[in-house]
Amino acid sequence: MKISIKIKFSLFLAGLLLLVVFLLSLLVLRGIKSNQQNQYEQYLAGQGKTANTYFIQSILSEENKVPQTFLSEKGQRFAEQLELISGLPLVLYDRQGELVSKKVTDTESDNIKKTLGYALNNKTAYLMEGDSLYYLTPLKIGNDQVGVIQFYYSLSEHHAFYNNIRQLFIYIGAGLFILSFFLGNIYYNSFATGIIKLDKMVDKIREGHYETTVLKRKDEIGKLSEGIHAMSGQIMRTIQGMEAEQNKLKLAVDKLSLLDKQQKEFIGNVTHEFKTPLTSIKAYIDLLEMYPDDEKLLQTSIANIKSETERLYEMVDKVLQLSSLEKYDFELKFEKLAVKQAIERVLKGLKGRMDKFGIGLNSDLNEAYIEGDKDSLTIVLINLLDNAIKYNKRNGAIFIKAYVWSHQVYIEISDTGIGIPKELIHKVFEPFYMVDKNRARESGGAGLGLSLAKKHAELMGGTIVLLNTGIEGTSFRVTFPTVIN
Repeated sequence: MKISIKIKFSLFLAGLLLLVVFLLSLLVLRGIKSNQQNQYEQYLAGQGKTANTYFIQSILSEENKVPQTFLSEKGQRFAEQLELISGLPLVLYDRQGELVSKKVTDTESDNIKKTLGYALNNKTAYLMEGDSLYYLTPLKIGNDQVGVIQFYYSLSEHHAFYNNIRQLFIYIGAGLFILSFFLGNIYYNSFATGIIKLDKMVDKIREGHYETTVLKRKDEIGKLSEGIHAMSGQIMRTIQGMEAEQNKLKLAVDKLSLLDKQQKEFIGNVTHEFKTPLTSIKAYIDLLEMYPDDEKLLQTSIANIKSETERLYEMVDKVLQLSSLEKYDFELKFEKLAVKQAIERVLKGLKGRMDKFGIGLNSDLNEAYIEGDKDSLTIVLINLLDNAIKYNKRNGAIFIKAYVWSHQVYIEISDTGIGIPKELIHKVFEPFYMVDKNRARESGGAGLGLSLAKKHAELMGGTIVLLNTGIEGTSFRVTFPTVIN
């Protein structure tokens, strides 16, 4: 079972405080007890010396200076006078352990007799029984022991003082324990709270949540929280990087899969589109082999073979352009381009075709600049304008304008052509899609113009959209980010 660190801290603190209070009380009380013992031992030892001195003085003042005779004759009186001097009840024994002075209660107990035996061997001994202390010390003249003096000393005051101190220690110790435990618990809980927060951070990181905070502490726990926060951020960035790489890999795989599909469709469309003019060319060649002398057939065959050959050439050129976009994007050379001049240059090159079909031009071109590839911009403009000519009505018109608005350059190209059926609008940017295949074949189209224009526009960071279409014509808009001149 997991025990909270707060509980562990509290238990440790309680145990430590109890141990400190107990040891402190034990040592102080033992010191008091030892001090009391030294006090009464020194006091009784002093009384013993006083008794011996007084005994010698008493002997010397007598005519008969024999100690044994003095004790037997005047021992009772000596004991009474000594009690007055010492202020302590006492009993006097001779050398044989017989009572010389009056008998007091419990002086003849077994413990007293045993202790008396030590004292008769010229040794000081004492006996404690309850609140009573019996102090037995030899009575000597010189080095000769002539008897034993037994002092009675009451320990009730000492015991009362000791018990009072012990009771005081219990109260003070309990109060100090409670106060110290409360204050210590607050202090230790600040550490425990920090550690618990760190533990929760680690759990969140383990669960995959890397949002952490730094604890506002100026110690090792605060430093550790900074380390965990930094580590969490690094893990999060690493995982995000890995996820980004996985997404890139997935996109790459998806793109490869899409490219593979598009490649198959592309090859199928190219094969189909190439087959039509080649079939026509082969048919005319077969007719010429069958009727070599037919002048009219010869002229018709030459014209159609030339037309189909030009169509094949244009298809091959545009197929190569379209395929190069998939593999050689890095060959684009970006530079600052003047849009107005680029449009005018393309219009100048297409003027002959517009005149051929009697198509008028209305232009409204403002100065504008973009960052792009010169050839790619030319491809975008040529293909849009070529379609505007190709699918226009005879004696129709083309409208083109360029302007800057909201940091974007807009190029709008409109025609008065045949329009695009609404159900086919979503296909206009697909390779090889043609609205009117007969018109496209007549003009050498392959259905790749808008696909090329869209890809080149996107490579330069722009967009191309179909604005509107109908019986009155079609409009396209190309948008690029502007560059301040």
